[in-house]
Amino acid sequence: MAEDKRPALPQPFLERMKAMLGEEYGDFLAAYTKERQYGLRFNPLKTDKETFLKRMPFVLEPVGWAEEGFYYRPEQQPGRHLFHEIGAYYIQEPSAMAVVEALAPQPGERILDLCAAPGGKSTQTAGKMRGEGLLVSNEYVPGRARILSQNIERMGIAGAVVCNETPERLAAFFPSFFDKILVDAPCSGEGMFRKDETAIAEWSPEQVTLCAERQLSILEQAVQMLKPGGILVYSTCTFSEEENEGVISRFLEKYPVFSIEETALEQFFAPGRCGQSGQGECRAEDIEHTMRLWPHKIKGEGHYIAKLKKAGTLVNDGNSKAGNGCMGHQEEKKRSGRKKEERIPDSVELCRVFLREELGLTDTAYAELERNGVFMPFGEQVYLMPRQMIPLDGLKVIRPGLHLGTDKKNRFEPSHALALYLSGEMTKQHFEMTKEQAERYLRGETFACDDKLKGWMLLTIEGYAAGFGKAGNGQMKNHYPKGLRKMYS
Repeated sequence: MAEDKRPALPQPFLERMKAMLGEEYGDFLAAYTKERQYGLRFNPLKTDKETFLKRMPFVLEPVGWAEEGFYYRPEQQPGRHLFHEIGAYYIQEPSAMAVVEALAPQPGERILDLCAAPGGKSTQTAGKMRGEGLLVSNEYVPGRARILSQNIERMGIAGAVVCNETPERLAAFFPSFFDKILVDAPCSGEGMFRKDETAIAEWSPEQVTLCAERQLSILEQAVQMLKPGGILVYSTCTFSEEENEGVISRFLEKYPVFSIEETALEQFFAPGRCGQSGQGECRAEDIEHTMRLWPHKIKGEGHYIAKLKKAGTLVNDGNSKAGNGCMGHQEEKKRSGRKKEERIPDSVELCRVFLREELGLTDTAYAELERNGVFMPFGEQVYLMPRQMIPLDGLKVIRPGLHLGTDKKNRFEPSHALALYLSGEMTKQHFEMTKEQAERYLRGETFACDDKLKGWMLLTIEGYAAGFGKAGNGQMKNHYPKGLRKMYS
């Protein structure tokens, strides 16, 4: 047997887990000698399950608790496949998929993912919203916020705004605004030990305590942003009671307006624990129906999930006390205070003409854009902002919606984000590439095409949108972003 070269687990962690698990401790420890689990989720914004499975060249096994989730074998390396690059699926640890299933997003809702990077739970949420409503995905660390934004783009999501703010700042902008809030809180990362040696090196009992205090603080900001009757889901990828049941018990004691909600997921997972390890103060009645995902009981690395409901009746009235009202009521207002009677900006009109006349969006596709978003200029750039979004003045925003393209001095150039949002059925100007053409395109090369083709084309690979090209004189000029170009076999 090959020697296990992984770093030893911290002794205080082991002692705590032994006290916490009792007879189960041996099984828990044995899980660390086994191979970790690998998962991916197909993107329902781009395909349905049946079509996805027909197109995928991998052997996949369903994840029981996640509608779009599958296990894969690591040697298959789906992260290197072109379908990953164009957003057909998202690679995500299987137990993490349960969190959004507990949140149960619905089309048309306003949802906040408060600690969203790198984007697994935000992209899963957006898929369940089916392009309707508003998703605000926030990440405090700038570098992680950029990665979050990139993943939102890759998955073809239109109705999401990506922010780079503190929870306190967001709470000031969004009082009683959201129907649902997800707090996948920064934690001590004990559920990462099997796959990330850094998590082991950074762990300490002191860090656990610091994380618990920070988690409670984040939850307190979420309280202010959730509507009466709204749903708050709290999750971590750690095992400590102090950060899980302890935090929830303290939260419920301070905010009795909240109560624990049952979920359909309880059939898959163990109930929350309380007091068996002596870590954290909690009451058994406070953690009833919270969920533990243990690596020795499921095919996953581990998670904790608590679903809470705020007392009151949820009202979806399309209005907000935040800012100056919803974007849907300010369609022709610019961020600087544009009056309604002023003309539509040239860049917006140029974009609309391009979409309908040059790109040939179908009436249905164009109507969907108009219904769900507001065309908004930001300098030379044009975005489709979700209609339910508040004014952006004062917010640190990485992505204010779907980037449609750029005004190039009276010539509009579409963005790669727009291409990933579209499908061949949505535009008359689309071209299905052969395998050889696709390989050339993804390397940044031009390729030959029918000399009858003219102008901008949405290029697809086995039905998935890959990017834009521009046809003329029998050649397809390449507009695949330089930073994404790779070699594919």
